[in-house]
Amino acid sequence: MKLSLATGAAAVALVLGLGTAQAASLDDIKSQGYIRAATANEVPYGYMTPDGAAAGIGPEVAIAVLKRMGITEINWTVTPFGTLIPGLKANRYDFVAAEQNISPERCKQVAFTEPNSSYGEGLLVKKGNPKGLTTYADIAKDPSLKVAVVSGANNIDFLRAVGVKDEQVVFITANADALATVQSRTDAYAATELTVANLAKGQGAVEQVKPFTDPVVDNKPVRNYGGFAFRPEDKDLHDAFNKELVAFRKTDEYKKILASYGLSEESIKAASEKNVADLCAGK
Repeated sequence: MKLSLATGAAAVALVLGLGTAQAASLDDIKSQGYIRAATANEVPYGYMTPDGAAAGIGPEVAIAVLKRMGITEINWTVTPFGTLIPGLKANRYDFVAAEQNISPERCKQVAFTEPNSSYGEGLLVKKGNPKGLTTYADIAKDPSLKVAVVSGANNIDFLRAVGVKDEQVVFITANADALATVQSRTDAYAATELTVANLAKGQGAVEQVKPFTDPVVDNKPVRNYGGFAFRPEDKDLHDAFNKELVAFRKTDEYKKILASYGLSEESIKAASEKNVADLCAGK
């Protein structure tokens, strides 16, 4: 299997929307010999290794699913999280493999597959957790506190839902900026539990809040369900991928991929217990 990372002029063309439009049917994708995929640089959901290989929950499952579909060459683009959906809508790639939470707002813009993963929320704070934070609501209780969030991430919705004011929020471009931001200008960084755990690993100046209580929105604890995103008009490609994804979720290979990135048996099971229609409806 050959994986190629779009770099240099090719990457610039993709980012600017200058790449030629690609047919979105499965037959045409097979005819052209490759598919274009995008992910954000966010461990462990989706990222590129130093040698240019795609890794993370989304890319690894996507590679396995596409192989079942007869597609073995993938041209990967890494782009900031907040530009994933705009880039997809602009036809800069054929689908997104970044474990984006399936939310009603996003469902209005893209066509998600059935859930591929499930995960909770988390907070990254300075070593020793000097503000004593245990949940997002603690930030709302003190207007002087600041919290960082990646632009485009739905963590902002959860923060707002528990009372955090917009003036308390500092938006950053990428997950990689969180370490410096927490150390210099915010009291915390809000992200998913696995993102926070990976950022805190091996760090001496910051830590993951433990224990942490997921925010409660509409009388239920928040849980994310990550999926793959396609353009709504690319129904043939979406449906073919979704069919193979649903079948792949029943295999040991699928479970091993998710477990290798730290997802618990409970989270793996939770992903298959929800359906995309309900998630898009906010249920």
